[in-house]
Amino acid sequence: MDEILRLSHISKTFPGVRALQDISFDLRRGEVHCLCGENGAGKSTLIKILSGAYQPDEGGRIFFNGAEVSLTPRTALEMGIHTIYQEHIVFDALDITENIFVGAEIARWGIPQRKEMREQTERVLRYLKSDLSPDMKMSDLTSGQQKIVEIAKALVFRSNVIILDEPTASFSSQEIETVLDIVKTLKEDGIGIIYISHHLDEVFEVGDRATVIRDGRKVSTYPIAGLSKSTLIKDMVGRDPSTFYKREHTPRGDVALEVRNVTGNGVRDISFKLHRGEVLGIAGMVGSGRSELMELLFGAAPLVYGDILIDGRSVRHKSPKDAIRNKMCFITEDRQNTGLFLTKTIAENVAVANMVNTREFVVRPADEFAVGEKYRKLLNIKAPDARTRAVNLSGGNQQKVVLGKWFNTGGEVFIFDEPSHGVDVGSKQEIYKVMVDLLKEEKAILMVSSDMPEVISMSDRVLVFRRGEIAGELIGEKITEENILTLSIGGTIE
Repeated sequence: MDEILRLSHISKTFPGVRALQDISFDLRRGEVHCLCGENGAGKSTLIKILSGAYQPDEGGRIFFNGAEVSLTPRTALEMGIHTIYQEHIVFDALDITENIFVGAEIARWGIPQRKEMREQTERVLRYLKSDLSPDMKMSDLTSGQQKIVEIAKALVFRSNVIILDEPTASFSSQEIETVLDIVKTLKEDGIGIIYISHHLDEVFEVGDRATVIRDGRKVSTYPIAGLSKSTLIKDMVGRDPSTFYKREHTPRGDVALEVRNVTGNGVRDISFKLHRGEVLGIAGMVGSGRSELMELLFGAAPLVYGDILIDGRSVRHKSPKDAIRNKMCFITEDRQNTGLFLTKTIAENVAVANMVNTREFVVRPADEFAVGEKYRKLLNIKAPDARTRAVNLSGGNQQKVVLGKWFNTGGEVFIFDEPSHGVDVGSKQEIYKVMVDLLKEEKAILMVSSDMPEVISMSDRVLVFRRGEIAGELIGEKITEENILTLSIGGTIE
């Protein structure tokens, strides 16, 4: 089998972070080479280098058809390297033909050749065994059908290599089978495919080889024939025990939050209880429904069915304001866009969430500053005083401002979505200590995290999500990386 693409000693460093280190990888014609690893392992960085979006560090080399190349987004496309990301990149108001040719229209004397473009679209759709019409609007298609259109676009422009990044996330079983059949067809026609998926059953169905990346390093490469899922999982989760935080445990109290058969926003029939004094970890792969459930609970997405009870009282959160009034707090993953007003001061940020609990429309500057100073000192926010603007703080200190904002509301149930995302080790430890202090005050914490050591170190129990549902619950010694990963990919725990 001919080698079409090879990466040699690829590393990539961002300020303060080594995302990839000395990775070598190759792809052959007519092969599906699967790229496996946990969230944050470095897979996305690697494919961005292949798509030309990132440049590798000095010393890394890329070969295409045996010749060394330097990739940019434009040269990658010219060579026929086409990346299809997990998020759809489509124009809803346009039809399928227009989406495929947008920005690359066939024209003669400045006149778009609609008929020719439509014929090419029709031909590729039939090749993919799709019954879609070239004239259908993208807004009328399902997520799976939109993915087919993105693959069709890659074929219209004669791709030699197609990179599929989590192509079946949030798909129905029928849509998954359709995409996997298409992958097999592409492979038979000699196209090289890099397939990235958290769902190992898909890897074993379509893959020829699998390469495991962990913590930015290549761990192993195997032929799929003869490979076991347990071997692959062990390679994906192996980790130095020193990375685990040692948490002080607190007594478990009464039920603070109960969720009964909650459905909506991509999750189905979710039920659980959260007690005061405990951290209930929510684990699962990207797109499994973890953050979607938090949005439902906090009133940021509509509840279709089910009940939410806080301290035994049924609540209906039509908006985040209702959730805040019911003593719920949401520390979001994206602190810069949804957690903070970056141009505002520490004091202004701390005061803003609690305004829904007061009848005052204007807060006196002296009172605002006093509250800001209180939480700056309490949380050890490194700034001269509470007049410092959030934009001038480090990531860890910005996260502490977000915490101060929610502490100021007098909350009882705290949702932490990726609590230590993008902060340094020292700030992580401080955030974990703050969480434990909350538990000592008999608060309750729901924690969504993709960081395995964080989930295992901080959680009293763990709910593992898969495709919008709870795949299983882990308690005590059952909370291991291997068990979490096994449940998240559809396996069972003995």
